[in-house]
Amino acid sequence: MENQREYIDKVTARLKELDCEISELEKIADKAVAEVKVEYHQQIKDLFLKKAKVQDQVDKLQKASGNAWEDMKAGTELSWEVFQDSVKSGRKKKL
Repeated sequence: MENQREYIDKVTARLKELDCEISELEKIADKAVAEVKVEYHQQIKDLFLKKAKVQDQVDKLQKASGNAWEDMKAGTELSWEVFQDSVKSGRKKKL
């Protein structure tokens, strides 16, 4: 079983990886034709909002004491899954 610090480090590293993928999607969106460019950028904005939610939960985990962080871990995992699935979806359709 991983401890709190290991878990936070793992999620933080995964966030950085997906941040790079979002940057790549932004480059694709910038090259898109005008008709879909706005939609692509809205989807990217949504990805950043989901990422912020995960980051907020990681910040709360860092402040949690004792076993409270274990209880919070499930919510963080759920937010992570939603964020990761959204990035994967954007990648598949190039947004």
